[in-house]
Amino acid sequence: MTGTRPSTPAPAPTDSPDPWVADHIRRFEETGGVPRPGIRDLLLTTRGRRSGVLRRTALAYVRDGEAAGGGEAADGGAAYVLTASNAGAERHPAWYLNLTADPAVTLQVGVAAFPATARPATPAEAERLWPVVVAAMPSYAAYRDAAARAGGREVPLVLVTRTAEAAEAPVAG
Repeated sequence: MTGTRPSTPAPAPTDSPDPWVADHIRRFEETGGVPRPGIRDLLLTTRGRRSGVLRRTALAYVRDGEAAGGGEAADGGAAYVLTASNAGAERHPAWYLNLTADPAVTLQVGVAAFPATARPATPAEAERLWPVVVAAMPSYAAYRDAAARAGGREVPLVLVTRTAEAAEAPVAG
């Protein structure tokens, strides 16, 4: 025997308490990551900034490097771009607050889950990426305007990149 210990599995994340999001997560899992044909979705797991509990939500995404009219990112390692719109509410979504406190996250895209690092886009990156985001999900333009009207909130874009040493791992289901 070599003295290796079996790894302890990570605790299962707690899904969003929002019924629509929880249903979206369920559909994501049932469809192998394609709950809304024509829209690219992923699951984001963050660590609660106060509780330390793993929290999971479903989000639409685009890839950095995509043309505003659609199409794949030129770089296979391009960042995933998430929009912290909170449907135009005056407050940032909890997942955004969590990843600003701890940028180590897990993404699940399709059936592959992997560790990643998240950070808010710089102003220059956000200016460049907003047209790409709105081309993919036009509702984000209205959410951005609503957030500004509701409380003067700027809707952040978040860039999430796969952790360099991470290998793609299928999710058991």
